[in-house]
Amino acid sequence: MFRVQLRAILRASVLGDVRVMFPMITMPMELRQAKMVLKDVMEELAEEGIPYNPYMPIGMMMEVPSAAIMANTYAKECEFFSIGTNDLIQYTLAVDRGNQKVAGLYTGAHPAVLALIRNVIRVGNRANISVSLCGELGADIEFVMLLVGMGLRTLSINPHSIPEVKKVIRSINIADAQKVARRVMSFEHSQQILSYLRDETRKIIPEAYEN
Repeated sequence: MFRVQLRAILRASVLGDVRVMFPMITMPMELRQAKMVLKDVMEELAEEGIPYNPYMPIGMMMEVPSAAIMANTYAKECEFFSIGTNDLIQYTLAVDRGNQKVAGLYTGAHPAVLALIRNVIRVGNRANISVSLCGELGADIEFVMLLVGMGLRTLSINPHSIPEVKKVIRSINIADAQKVARRVMSFEHSQQILSYLRDETRKIIPEAYEN
């Protein structure tokens, strides 16, 4: 099934800006094996005379702590990262967000989660590869200034969240966002972080808190 999926992606790659992103990578060998399969499929298509883009960008989803910690290693073999915050939070905090008994412990404001996100962004920026972020965290207006301050420039969010997120981004500057990021990373507790981010966001778009 994996080969069939890669074959379809490659065939579509001649029609536009198509990229392939490998999910749930936990160790470098998994990424290398996936790339080897991709190369095999490319050779099959070439032999069959089926066109594809041999330069299609290859990236990976950063959604497990081991990958985020080893971002330097993966940056040598990827052309882009996408930080999957939903799973990254869940696996970092050992909290099943679908289990109501422990769902209250699930938070993107945990310092450990933010440290992993910051590391991936920094590594990507240093390696000159694009870094995006997806998941509920990116659509939360209270985290937008923090993420921008960390160096993130691309968000993947639900359409209904775009207007408010765009409003926050248009109301801040990079220097202020960086100050917010530095302050947040000095905190030790999630509640401190949430309270601070809420106060900073309220200063920018107070109307978002009127109801």
